[in-house]
Order: sequence, then structure tokens, then C-alpha cells
Amino acid sequence: MSLTNEIIQQTLSRQFTPKVENFHILHDMLAFEVKKEALFEVIQFLKEDPSMNFNFLTDVCGVHYPDYDEDRQFCVVYHLHNWFDNVRIRVKAFLPASNPEVESIVPLYAGANWQERETYDFYGIIFKNHPQLKRILNMDEMESFPLRKEFPLEDQGRTDKDDRFFGRTGPNC
Repeated sequence: MSLTNEIIQQTLSRQFTPKVENFHILHDMLAFEVKKEALFEVIQFLKEDPSMNFNFLTDVCGVHYPDYDEDRQFCVVYHLHNWFDNVRIRVKAFLPASNPEVESIVPLYAGANWQERETYDFYGIIFKNHPQLKRILNMDEMESFPLRKEFPLEDQGRTDKDDRFFGRTGPNC
């Protein structure tokens, strides 16, 4: 029997309710939310259970929703792929702005190491028990997290750029 979105949803609901919720299909991909406390357990089940077999971590990324409630301002998104049945899923865990922290999945997927470090580097999301959680692309001395929406897109204090080269001068600007 082939793995379908319906089977995945039924299995997870039976195994993890109320830790999983808000199932929906977007572009033929099942997406759902996991309580942050259960994230490691759910992803471990998705990887190790023979009926699920999500053997590949495609992506880990962060999202900042500054207009959401305080307890849902950050989100960590995981894309998992079952190569045998060619099924992909999206797993989301919302985190509070006061403590954007979730368990690392590096013990399950070694490839999460770099992706979690990048998410920390740009959003400040803490991955507990990560083997080396430190900045990976930005300077270690940086005190901000540049993809949080509280920071401007451009540095207004820059003196080395000339707006004429970016089409930002003239009568139509």
C-alpha cells in the first residue's frame, strides 16, 4: 500500500493527538503543526516508523511573524521526504517571542546541523542540545538577527552606496 497524505494524517492523529494539529494540504503537500515540546518525538516517529519512513530532511528554516500572538511569533519549518513512496511533508512548530527555543533534530538527521545553525544565525531561534550552535554565516560579534522583521531591510547609515545606481533618483521615484 502506498503512503498517502490521508494515511499520514490519520496515523499522526491517532499517535499524537493533541500534540499535532491544523492539518492541511498546500500544493499537494501535507502540512501540519506540532507542539514545540513534542517536535523531536514526532519527527523521530516520522523517520523511524516503518510505515512513515521519512528518511530525508530537505530543509529547516525559520519564519518571523511579528503580528501574531506573542506565543506564535516564531516558527521553525521542517520539510521531510520519504524517498521510497516519494512523499513530502511540511512540519511547523510555533515558538514564543520570549523564548524561541526548540529541541535540535541533529541526532536524527546529521544534515540538520548546518540548517539549524543558519536558522539560529538569522532568527535567533535556539536549538537545545545542538552540538555546536553558533553563527555560521554572520560575524560572531553580531548582536542582532538580521531576518527578524524588527530590523530594516537596508542600513540607512550607509555612505558607500549611491541611489543613482539603483534607479532611486529622478522624477519617478
